[in-house]
Amino acid sequence: MIGITDIEQAAELVAGHVVRTPTVPSPGLSTLLGAPTTVKLELLQRTGSFKARGATARLLSLSEAERAAGVVAVSGGNHGIALAVMAAALDVKATVVMPRSAPARSVEIVESAGATLRLTDDMGGAFSLVNRLRDEGLTLVHPFDDPMVVAGQGTVGLEFAEDAGDLTDVLVSVGGGGLIAGVAAALRARRPGLRIWGVETEGAEAMSRALAAGGPIPVDLSSIVSTLSAPSVSQLTYNHVSALVTEVLVVSDREAVQGTLDLADHAKVWAEPAAGCLLPAARRVLEQVGDGARLGLVVCGGNATTADVMLWSQRFGLR
Repeated sequence: MIGITDIEQAAELVAGHVVRTPTVPSPGLSTLLGAPTTVKLELLQRTGSFKARGATARLLSLSEAERAAGVVAVSGGNHGIALAVMAAALDVKATVVMPRSAPARSVEIVESAGATLRLTDDMGGAFSLVNRLRDEGLTLVHPFDDPMVVAGQGTVGLEFAEDAGDLTDVLVSVGGGGLIAGVAAALRARRPGLRIWGVETEGAEAMSRALAAGGPIPVDLSSIVSTLSAPSVSQLTYNHVSALVTEVLVVSDREAVQGTLDLADHAKVWAEPAAGCLLPAARRVLEQVGDGARLGLVVCGGNATTADVMLWSQRFGLR
């Protein structure tokens, strides 16, 4: 298990390389949801998502031999962007493997950062290829199955605990589980009375399926939210979520896209559906916990283009 000391050490390591993102009350979301709501704006992080934290922590911990070999990562978008950009900043050669379903803008950013890009037909194929490249000698920077990456993502929770007012419930998006594992470890140490809720989209339910099965299992992926689409969680992230998280909620892609529109309209931030999914889940949390709730939302990223969101909105008949 990742401890608070690991996260504090990661915070010292990445300081000066990543942004301490704003933690602010959102009057618009508080009115929309009917409960005081505070947001942690990780979409303002370097590379547009929290992923810069874990990638930077892992890159800064590489041995000389690992630096010389170069690094490889698999990603639905944000982890690849983070690794490509931060590796370039730290003068490390990077290869990024992505499915063809990854957002076009993410692909462009990876290539423009100077990383070698490899595309596969689907996310399962991407994980298979990255494992082969690791076996050929590249150093894998896994998006969630790496204690240093999880500790780096945990710095989000460390800052949230230090900067937010009084909260009762914090909602965190779940893909492979690296973010929620690190955030939960930090918040449980610093604010042990908090309830922590995970949120997935239908067709990207790796963590909720794992919890039902008693451990990580492969899942079929069909969600439009590629940044939450892990073919399975890891034992590392499963252990943290099963021990530290109240519940993992699942919402539809349609609800996640509506949440993206609501974040733009009411919070005045341009987020991606991986963050938009928090709003429908927040309504369910409020139904469960009743009056007196004070919500915290980790707005994890903003790497969706206006064209992407408009296409999804049209697909689901949203306005």
